[in-house]
Amino acid sequence: MANDSFVIGVDYGTDSVRSVIVNAHTGEEIASDVHFYRRWNDGMFCNASKNQFRQHPLDYIEGLEETVKACLKAAGEVVRKSIKGISADTTGSTPVAVDKSGTPLAMTPGFENNPNAMFVLWKDHTATREASEINDHAGKFDVNYLRYVGGIYSSEWFWAKLLHVLRKDIQVRQACYSWVEHCDWIPFLLTGGNDAGALRRGVCSAGHKALWSSEFGGLPPDTFFASLDPLLKGFTSRISNKIFTSDQAAGTLSESWAARLGLSTAVVVGIGAFDCHMGAVGGQIEPYYLSKVMGTSTCDMMVIPRQEMNNKLVRGICGQVDGSILPGMIGLEAGQSAFGDTYAWFRSLVSWPLHLMERSSLIDSILAAKLMESLRENIIPALSAEASELPLEESDELAVDWLNGRRTPDADQLLQGALSGLSLGTDAPRLFKAWVEATCFGAKAIVDRINEEGIPVKGLIGLGGVARKSPYIMQVMASVMNRSIRIHRSDQTCALGAAMFAATAAGVYPRAEEAMNAMGQGFDREFHPDPSVVNLYQKRYEKYRMFGGMIEKMSADKTSEAVSVH
Repeated sequence: MANDSFVIGVDYGTDSVRSVIVNAHTGEEIASDVHFYRRWNDGMFCNASKNQFRQHPLDYIEGLEETVKACLKAAGEVVRKSIKGISADTTGSTPVAVDKSGTPLAMTPGFENNPNAMFVLWKDHTATREASEINDHAGKFDVNYLRYVGGIYSSEWFWAKLLHVLRKDIQVRQACYSWVEHCDWIPFLLTGGNDAGALRRGVCSAGHKALWSSEFGGLPPDTFFASLDPLLKGFTSRISNKIFTSDQAAGTLSESWAARLGLSTAVVVGIGAFDCHMGAVGGQIEPYYLSKVMGTSTCDMMVIPRQEMNNKLVRGICGQVDGSILPGMIGLEAGQSAFGDTYAWFRSLVSWPLHLMERSSLIDSILAAKLMESLRENIIPALSAEASELPLEESDELAVDWLNGRRTPDADQLLQGALSGLSLGTDAPRLFKAWVEATCFGAKAIVDRINEEGIPVKGLIGLGGVARKSPYIMQVMASVMNRSIRIHRSDQTCALGAAMFAATAAGVYPRAEEAMNAMGQGFDREFHPDPSVVNLYQKRYEKYRMFGGMIEKMSADKTSEAVSVH
C-alpha cells in the first residue's frame, strides 16, 4: 500500500455529503464518511408549499471538512501522505449569488439568513415564470439557443433561477456580482479562489444548464439576456466563456485548505461536475446504455461517440453536451424530478399516525421514538413485499408521477401528480404499487423519446440507493421497460466517479476511461423482464400516457385562466 496512490471523491447529495478515499490503482474503497447538512435537516430556509428549497454554504463547507478529515483519520498516515487528488460532484442546477471575490452572499454580513443569498437547490421550482419567459423569448431569435437543452428551458436551471432571485430580492440584486454553480464553486473554494472572474467552470454545468455551446461561441450574447430582462444585463461578461472537462485540474489545494484537511498543497483539485454525470462514470457507463442514477430524483445519462451523433438533436431532454460525462463523447442527460422522493412522500403519508405515539400516555417518549424509527424504516420494505404479491390487472389503480413537476421528456414543473381508479378496496400496498408503476412508466417515457429521436437505447444500468436496495422496484422497471437492468456493485457510484476524475486530473491516468476501467467495481445483479406481464404493463403504460395527457390539458387550462385574470 505504501507505493499506491490514493484519491478523494466528494459527493454532495440533496440531504448529505459523502467523501470516500479510493485506491487509484485498484478502485478499493479505503474509507468513507457521511455528513447530514445540519441546517437543511432542521428545515431551515425552505418552504415546500412554495417549492422553495435553499441550502446554506456553511452546510457544504462543514460537511466537506468533517467527512474528509474523518476519512483520513480512518485511512491512516500512509494513505494520507499518498493522496494525489480530490474531486467533487454536486446536485444541479444548484447556483448561488456571489460577490466579486466569489464568496456566496450568505457568507457575507447582512445576508447570513437570507434564503435568496444561498444556494438554490436543484429541486427549487420558484422560477417557473422565469423559465416560461425564457422559452417564449428564445423563439424571437434566428439562432435557437435552446437547441442543445432539448428545446425547453427548465425552472430547475441556472438563468431562470438567477432572474427569479434578482427580481425577488433587491438587496441580493445590488450585491450580486456573479452567479455560480455549486459544482464549480467547490473547486474554487478548495484552491483558494478569490476572484469570481477567474473561477473555472465545467462544461457539465455550463452546457446542460447555462446554455453554453461552442457553436454559439460560448454563452448566448448579452443582448439575448438583456432583452429578456434588463436585470440580466452584463452577467455574461462576468461569467467566463472558457470551460473545462472534469478530467482537468482546477488547481491544487490552497495553503488554508491543505492545513484544514491535513493534506499537502501538491494535492490536485479536479474540475467539478454534477453528481449523476460523475456517477455514470463511477457506474462504468457504456455508449448507448442508459445509466439511471436513482435517488431522490433520477438522472438518466448516456454517452455517444462524437462522430456517431451525426448532428441529431433529442427533443425534451436536459441537454446534449460534448464532454459533459466523458471527454470526447456527447453526453445526454434526462431524468425524473421525483423518484425516491415519491416513495419518501408516500412513507411519510402513511406513517402520519405514528406521531400520535408522541402524545400517548401509554408509552414513554424514548421507547416511542425508537418504535417510530423502527416502523418508518420497515414501511417501504413491507409495502414492497405486499405489493409484489398483488395480482396485476389492467384496471388497477393508476398514478401519474409528477409530484415535483416533470423534468423529461418536455420539462414542465407546473404539472402535478394524480391518482385514478380508487375504490373502497384500495389500500396502502395497492397505492404503493401504483406509485412504483408510475415512476417506472415515467422512466419508460424517457427511453421512448430517445428512441424516437433516432438514438437506440441498447440497455440499462441501475445506479444508486434505490437500484441496490429495492429489488421490487427494479423488477417492475425491467418488466415495464422490457429490458434487462444491470445493477452496479458500488453503493457510491457518484463519489467513486469523482475519485476516478480526481485520479485523471492528478495524472495517475491519461484518460478518464482508463481510470473507469481500472477503478470500476463491476456489476453484481441483473433484473430481467417477466414475459408474463410485459404486455399488460404496456397496456397500463398507454393508460398512463392518456391520463398524463389529461393532466397536462387541465394544467394548461388553469394556466390560461390565471393569465386571463391577471
